[in-house]
Amino acid sequence: MSNAETQVPSLPMPPERYISNYTEENIRRNRAPRPPPPPSQHEVYSMFGIQYNNDEMIRSLESQNIKRLIPIHFDRRKELKKLNHSLLVNFLDLIDFLILNPDSPRRTEKIDDLSLLFVNMHHLLNEFRPHQARETLRVMMEMQKRQRVETATRFQKHLERVRDIVNSAFSALPKLYDDDELGGAKVKMEVDPLESNAAAKNDPSYQHDRMMCKLVDAID
Repeated sequence: MSNAETQVPSLPMPPERYISNYTEENIRRNRAPRPPPPPSQHEVYSMFGIQYNNDEMIRSLESQNIKRLIPIHFDRRKELKKLNHSLLVNFLDLIDFLILNPDSPRRTEKIDDLSLLFVNMHHLLNEFRPHQARETLRVMMEMQKRQRVETATRFQKHLERVRDIVNSAFSALPKLYDDDELGGAKVKMEVDPLESNAAAKNDPSYQHDRMMCKLVDAID
């Protein structure tokens, strides 16, 4: 048939159709499909059989040949309430036609009116998507900031505790020399564990002191 219409799927293909093209052999032989290039600013592209322009994020109703029930300048909250009320009224009218006269041509008109109302409401809700995306990004960034601040605060508390432990360990260490013998100068003494005698190694506090010395050297 020469004038056969092109069948365009309304949903993307299953993931298996794409995964099968990216096997290890295809990637090794450079046979895997390349990703499509990003569209330019004024490029028109097709998605599911519908033409989209990269300039406008949300297509207008007029460009889709759909009657616009919403004014150009309006309050979205009020218009959503009006559309919702109109949906309820038209739905009740449709029920009346189905009960009293199911074969009436007004039934089809009411169904078309309901479809038009739903399309306008859906379009109005879609106009909130950019604002929703910005708010979602803002909330995500605030959560990341709060988590990093909490992590930094916990790290600072642990650092202060380690400093207190190190200072307490220094205070508990015995003095090897008197201040008079050193002339009042403070000398930092480093004792090599290999030069310790057997009696010191048998001391229960030897391992603890050794760990504290290593910790102090790491901090310095």
